[in-house]
Amino acid sequence: MSSKTLVELMIHILDNTPFLECFTLDTRIYGFKNEIRRCLALDNGLFLTIDDPIECELDRELFMSTSDLVEACRARQVIRRYIEGKVPSTQPRTRDFDLAPPLTGLTSTSAAAAVGLASRLPYRFLPWCGAEAMEPEDQLTLPEDILRKIHALMPLADAARAACSSRVFLDSWRCYPKLVFDMRTLSKDVFHRFDPFVPAKEDRLRDFIDRVDHIMQNHSGTGVKIFILRTQSIFSVCSSYLDRWLQVAISPGIKEFELHLPISNMMEYNFPTSLLSMENGRWIQSFYLSACSFDSSDKVGCLSSLKIIHLRHVNITGEDLSLFLSNSFNLKQLILSGCDHINSLKIPHLLSKLKILKVIGCNNLQTIEGNAPSLRTFYYSGPSIHILLSDPLKLKLIHIFGSRPNRLYYASTKLPFIAPNLKTLFLLSSYETVNTPTLVGKFLHLKHLEIVLLTPSQSPDYDFCSLVSFLDAAPSLKKFILRVELPALSNDSILELNQGDSSLKKRISEHCHKKLKTVMITGFCSSKTMIELTNYILEFAVSLKRLTLDTTRGYDMRLCESNTCLPLSKDALMEARKSILAIRTHIEKKVPSNIKFKVIEPCNEFHSEESCHK
Repeated sequence: MSSKTLVELMIHILDNTPFLECFTLDTRIYGFKNEIRRCLALDNGLFLTIDDPIECELDRELFMSTSDLVEACRARQVIRRYIEGKVPSTQPRTRDFDLAPPLTGLTSTSAAAAVGLASRLPYRFLPWCGAEAMEPEDQLTLPEDILRKIHALMPLADAARAACSSRVFLDSWRCYPKLVFDMRTLSKDVFHRFDPFVPAKEDRLRDFIDRVDHIMQNHSGTGVKIFILRTQSIFSVCSSYLDRWLQVAISPGIKEFELHLPISNMMEYNFPTSLLSMENGRWIQSFYLSACSFDSSDKVGCLSSLKIIHLRHVNITGEDLSLFLSNSFNLKQLILSGCDHINSLKIPHLLSKLKILKVIGCNNLQTIEGNAPSLRTFYYSGPSIHILLSDPLKLKLIHIFGSRPNRLYYASTKLPFIAPNLKTLFLLSSYETVNTPTLVGKFLHLKHLEIVLLTPSQSPDYDFCSLVSFLDAAPSLKKFILRVELPALSNDSILELNQGDSSLKKRISEHCHKKLKTVMITGFCSSKTMIELTNYILEFAVSLKRLTLDTTRGYDMRLCESNTCLPLSKDALMEARKSILAIRTHIEKKVPSNIKFKVIEPCNEFHSEESCHK
């Protein structure tokens, strides 16, 4: 640094050490050589040991703040003015590494600080930002491949600025690997011009297209690793521009591809499947496509590296999809969302590595069938369909959700035969018009069961005791959660009806749940069948340790930062008070002392539909 006493110390060393052979002054906080060593070690999969002093030194902050960069420039001036002339001519001079950016862990903040400083300081103090303005002895001697790596680590906007100030970076800009285009990745002045409150939509669209088109025209078409294009809902990019950009982006070596077009776009774009040829497609690892047409799958080559496919509102038929999947034999994750042209999803036999399958909102889908020996997770939202998966022995987690009725009935009749080794089951139903039947099959390995009823008021006569069939079919169950999102306004309140004989005891035989330890019911109501369900759990869950009955909308789901409870209507508040009375009258006395019993009540100061704090 430019400290007077430090300069005096250096001069003292030069004047009093006649046999000095090496003299190095480093204006950076950490030694540049050490960072190169660390970078090369990480690139080769090596790690420095904890005992290595370099590792301990570099575990600290590696980045230089803006003030550190300014001080480094001052230090260099001081070295040239007061020290350089005193170095004997017979003594070899070593290069001082003053402003080269770190090679590892470069962040957007540090890159922006370095590039921002470049616009305020003379070029001769930034040897990596303008070789033409540097004196010969000031030119940085770093290898070109390292400079390209530094450039590749910069965000898009900062990489563009650096390319404007250095011939080396200008050359690497033509093969910049991460092309991510949206309003946030462009320069700040462009981002402000895309203010949604600005009425000139045509100007914003024209500006966006011009910027992207200029970058793509100046790109060489080689070296692209990531291409992501996200457009707003107001944008309708002409297909000629998209064809031109994709022709450059989808080239040998690309690994991640995402094309986000607006779902409300009136212009239907037909994705050029010929770009996924043998030469280009074999590199892609992740493929995302939205609001496009995807046909002519016979033009797609072997996608041997593809692991993730996500199609959102894509017009593709089941036949074209099967043909597309058959070329992706290393696929691990398949996500289909809003693809209404698919009537039947057939998983090819070659997809033996598929682990995650998500099918959401494909309204015309009727069947899912195929071989899934490695499938572990299955998400489904849509109409009730026929599912036939052969050899799904590794399927451990199933989520069935969506605003449709009778999901519990569907799950009880289908799932025991689809996933015999299931461990986690999440079911969300809008409401149930029929009671859950006794399960024929068994969930022998099921440990976590969560059931959500969104609007149970649409089925006021629903028998909560029918859920016992799930408990009886899962002898290994450890945790059971029942959520009633909109608190049920019970028509069969136990406080208003004669108790009589329990219909539950008439319908089922006695079971002993030896492993059930945690039970939580949110939106608890005074329904007679819900009271009977709770008493059944207390009687037959011999290992129960925790029972939580929540008469609100779920204390465990409220906002953690503000600790704000979800609002309740006046009718829901009245039902909550009835539920508390029913709990104290019919449940509380039956809870053994070894069970941690908790009842969640509405907040004392919560007397209206306004939010409250507990």
